[in-house]
Amino acid sequence: MKIKNDFLRLKRLDRYIIKKFLGTYVFMIALIISIAVVFDINEKIDKFITNNASLKAIVFDYYLNFIPYYTNLFSPLFVFLAVIFFTSKMANNSEIIAILSNGVGFKRMMKPYMISALVIAIFAFVFGSYIIPPANATRINFEQIYVDSRKKVTSDHDIQFRIGPQTIVYFGNFDMTSKTGYYFSMDHFDSLRLSARLTAQSIRYDSAYHWTINNYQIRRFEGLQETITKGTSIDTVLQIVPNDFIIAKTDQQMMTSPQLRKYVKSQKERGLGNIQAFQIEYHSRIASVFSAFILTLIGAAISARKVKGGMGLNIGIGLALSMAYILFMTVSSTFAVKGGMSPFIAAWIPNIIFSGIALFFYKRAPN
Repeated sequence: MKIKNDFLRLKRLDRYIIKKFLGTYVFMIALIISIAVVFDINEKIDKFITNNASLKAIVFDYYLNFIPYYTNLFSPLFVFLAVIFFTSKMANNSEIIAILSNGVGFKRMMKPYMISALVIAIFAFVFGSYIIPPANATRINFEQIYVDSRKKVTSDHDIQFRIGPQTIVYFGNFDMTSKTGYYFSMDHFDSLRLSARLTAQSIRYDSAYHWTINNYQIRRFEGLQETITKGTSIDTVLQIVPNDFIIAKTDQQMMTSPQLRKYVKSQKERGLGNIQAFQIEYHSRIASVFSAFILTLIGAAISARKVKGGMGLNIGIGLALSMAYILFMTVSSTFAVKGGMSPFIAAWIPNIIFSGIALFFYKRAPN
């Protein structure tokens, strides 16, 4: 119990490093995001004016949601650069040497670093999983209206999936604007035998799972006998909605983590294969929590040693590793979506590789 209490008790050194860590982290976020906003305004100002976007919509619908999204997206890198910056400054001022020479080992010195990383990781996970996704819906809707309407997915073709244990539906084409599908078919099986098949020229979604089927034909098979029924229009209830199969690249950003988990499970049961991006998003939100600790350890181990190159050399190494981390994230995500790699592995590959790098630098850290 005494050991546990000693671990939880913060000393003056712990409070000093935590204050430096979190203060530098917030400062870097404010600096880099401010620059990003300025560049974004410069890039999109013509489209805002051309599409008559109001100042209120620009500020509250777009930038008020733009800032937290990109802050959370690059939070692990902000952590990394913040650690390198303030630790290099401490090393350059001989503070690290003074700490180590007073009997505080590097392992003990990492305690306030990890506490700070934990605080950041908790906030990043809560915001990324529950608060930012609804805000993303507002931001993305603004972009589709005032920036680039082409980002909005309005149609798809050759859509096939299961809506029940024995029922498979197919849309030759579906238009989201009119909520109408064309060359529709629905097959019902009795075990492995096709028992009924409905084909229709078009099918239109109304609301609450209500669909209207137009110019249809139903073929029922009973042994060697076949019964055909034709009609002009029929109303039916199908447990599907257009958003189940018309999916935009940004849809996963608008779902909370529980919604993502539920959606992935539902789509797997229906046999849909376009869920890799949703799986990567779900696993990445968890992986980013651990990346804060890994990158903190690397940053502290690299910058704790005083070098002739000063802060510039450490910051240069930090930027190089940051670019490498982003590269691994991008490449692994691409392989998961297009190359068949497991989304779980794709989300965790950067952390796995950088864990090895962290162990290497930790063993070389000054003591």
